[in-house]
Amino acid sequence: MVFLSNATNFVSYFSSSMHYPSAQAANMVTNFMGTSFLLTVVGGFISDSFFTRCKTFLLSASIELLGLIMLTIQANNARFRPPMGKTPSHSQAAILYVGLYAMATGVGGIKSSLQAHGADQLDHSNKRLISSFFNWYFFSLCTGGLISCTIMVWVEENKGWQWSFSISVAALSLAILIFSSGFPIYRIRLPSGSPFTRIFKVKLHYHGYLELENFIGTKSIHSRVVYFDCVKIKNCRNTQPYSHCIFVQNCLKFVKRIKKKKNIHVGRFLNKALIDDTISLTQVQETKTFLGLLPIFASTIMMNCCLAQLQTFSVHQGVIMNRKITQNFELPPPSLSIFPLLFMLLSIPLYEHLVVKLVKNVSPRKNSIFPPLKRIGLGLALASGSMAFAAMVEVKRRNYVVKDNVSLSIFWLGFQFLLLGVSDMLTLGGMLEFFYSEAPQSMRSMCTALAWCSTSMGYFISSVLVTVTNSVSRRAGNEWLGGNDLNHNRLDLFYTVLCVLNFLNLLNYMYWAKRY
Repeated sequence: MVFLSNATNFVSYFSSSMHYPSAQAANMVTNFMGTSFLLTVVGGFISDSFFTRCKTFLLSASIELLGLIMLTIQANNARFRPPMGKTPSHSQAAILYVGLYAMATGVGGIKSSLQAHGADQLDHSNKRLISSFFNWYFFSLCTGGLISCTIMVWVEENKGWQWSFSISVAALSLAILIFSSGFPIYRIRLPSGSPFTRIFKVKLHYHGYLELENFIGTKSIHSRVVYFDCVKIKNCRNTQPYSHCIFVQNCLKFVKRIKKKKNIHVGRFLNKALIDDTISLTQVQETKTFLGLLPIFASTIMMNCCLAQLQTFSVHQGVIMNRKITQNFELPPPSLSIFPLLFMLLSIPLYEHLVVKLVKNVSPRKNSIFPPLKRIGLGLALASGSMAFAAMVEVKRRNYVVKDNVSLSIFWLGFQFLLLGVSDMLTLGGMLEFFYSEAPQSMRSMCTALAWCSTSMGYFISSVLVTVTNSVSRRAGNEWLGGNDLNHNRLDLFYTVLCVLNFLNLLNYMYWAKRY
């Protein structure tokens, strides 16, 4: 709630209170969101390597709280904000950015450690239990999102940002106290050292193997099935310098180790790193798992680029559309998120209590009718469809304004909010479960952080796409997203580009998902 209540409407705060231009405000939001999610990798690395996940959460929440306090002070004191019609001074901008990115740092640590710490409390042999935990974890996220897009947005629009920040400070302080109350019953997983060090070590010795391969010859070490001609190796001992004999001796040891490991897939190239006695099979398997997750992670980035539009251009669209519900009440644009959030809040209990029981009755061996990889694929398909629909709605909105001078109802934006919300539920929920389930125990925080890191990369790419689109369209004579007036921009064409890119990305994902 604390994160989303601010992030979803920050574009309004940057424009109305800090007086930044709309395009710059949009990029500030995407950069803030991107940094928050990118830092989940740092948080995951820290909790896997140095601190426990429990301590990482508490440290991160405290940093976020400090950032919120700075933003609260700025919102309550007019001296720290620019006068009407002027952009912030250097000192005012410094307070804003320090508060923002302290908050982003805290969010990164929280998102990387909290869900992994929660899943650590469960029996990992029960996959259905792990899946159920992540479903209810996502339910909690949606509950916070529902509060943020209704109550908190109303506070921001009607009472002011100083009240929103103050409530956020109180809520996060309460959250820290609630979490701390569980210390006596938590199951704490101790950190096992840097996973990146182990991955680097495996890669280093794999390259050492390639050097050996070049020395002995590719006929003796087949590219697919690792096989050594021991007679040739023994002959090499008498004819080659001592420096090469070390490689030869390690080679013979490697043959013995391969014979003992019945469960190893010797066709995988990283197994060649086992030529060194200091490399364990566990380290090789860790490296394989992490590298195998990267194509899936990369294939979800474009979906999050679409998601970034809900906090930026969709808000700008909503501001100039007809928002009246009754004569005295107007719907704030960020509150459109209520439609997908309500859908998700209803669908998760329905899935847990009805669908799962039905599956157990029909096929007791099945843990899920909708495994994570299929969920992610459906989410990516919905993202492409949502951008196609968003482009059509924007064309309709512009035509109403230009031809009839009538504002289209804001509820037309509800469809793209719904499609993208469901897409986010399927993709993010699927990634959290998939990455946690597939990851080795020593890398679970870092691997689940990949789900949030994908969101980060999507927001950064959104900023890049806006800049590139403006640059290219400016050279063509008509800048698509340049002005503050959306009625003279071509947001529909930008949405069309996102639709095409997401469709191509879906094909790319299908290729990697089948190969996993």
